[in-house]
Formats: sequence, C-alpha cells, structure tokens
Amino acid sequence: MLPLDSLLAFLAISVAITLAPGPDNLMVLGQSLARGRAAGFGLALGCALGCFTHTLWAALGVSALLAASPNAFFALKLAGALYLVWIGVQALRSGGIAAAGRGDATALPWRRYVARGFIANAVNPKVALFFLAFLPQFARPETGAAAWQMLVLGAAFAAQTVVVFGAIALAAGSIGRLLAHRPRLGPWLDRLSGVIFIGLAANLLLGGRGGPEAG
Repeated sequence: MLPLDSLLAFLAISVAITLAPGPDNLMVLGQSLARGRAAGFGLALGCALGCFTHTLWAALGVSALLAASPNAFFALKLAGALYLVWIGVQALRSGGIAAAGRGDATALPWRRYVARGFIANAVNPKVALFFLAFLPQFARPETGAAAWQMLVLGAAFAAQTVVVFGAIALAAGSIGRLLAHRPRLGPWLDRLSGVIFIGLAANLLLGGRGGPEAG
C-alpha cells in the first residue's frame, strides 16, 4: 500500500508540473479558445489517458528500452511532430468557420478531440522518459510491488491532469465564447491554435537525434 504522505507529496508536485506552461496545457488552451469547452475537455481527457499509457510503459520497462535506442526515440518524436503539424495545418486552413457562432459546439465529434489529445501525448517520447524518471521516486518497495505502486501514481497523475486541464478548458472556453460573438476574430482564433500546434511540433523535434538528453 502506498503511504499517504508519499501520495500527497506526489499529487502536490504533479499539480505544479501540470500547471507549468508546457505542450499539453498550451494545446488545451489554444483549442478551448478556438473550438470551445467541449474540445478542451476532450483534449484534457485524451492527455490524461496518454499520461496513463506512459505509466504502463514505465511500469513495464518499455521507456527504458526507448531511452537506450536513439533511433527509436527519434522515430517516435518524428511521428508525434508530424501529427501535431497535421492538426496545426488543419486549424490554419479552417478559416474560423467553427469558431464563429458555435457557442459550445465543436466542428468535430467530442471523441475526436479525446483521440487528438491521447495521440499527441502518447507519441511524445519525452513524456515517456519523464514518467520513467518521475514515478519510481515515489514508489516504496518495502510496502509492496513497485510496479503496482507506479500504476497507482500514474492513475493519480492522470486524475489531477483532468481536473487541472479541465479548469483551463473551462476558463479559456468562456473567453472563446465571448470572442466568438465577433466573427472577424474567428479566423484568428483558429490561426492561433494552428500556430500553437506547429510550435509544439517544432519544440518536440528540437532535440534532434541525440536522444532525450538533447531535448
């Protein structure tokens, strides 16, 4: 059983990490402004599911294998970056049609935003390596199997991610609804969202082929 003090310390640090400006919360912020609360909440849930995927990888040791293979690391980064660029280009080409007069509706089914958040997070090898380094620090082998404790910690991290990112989506979505009443701002909201996605892709590739320490 994971000690309560370890769990509380883990949650406090996790919330601080989640609130710090980064790819996932910028993605939730940009899409909530451009597409509304539902899109933001969908991305938040998708990111949380992606985080738990990284927890499974870390518990199974897959992340360690990834860290040992620079080519595999770069290939996964490239796949993630290309996916983010594709989403960004779609946003840039949308012309703000979905943002104008949409209220809280989205141009895509809600599950599509969940899938976007999940894929963008799950294919980011830097997140995988972060979990590999972060989770074991709070596991206490003397109280039980470390792998099971890491799964509990990963579930706790995913839960607080939904709460924090959901709050971001709620606030940004409210601002987006106000801005949507000004049709001329619609295209600019989508362009902002597109630039954010493409910027995240560039940031993901910034480390090149040198492995996680180069990023």
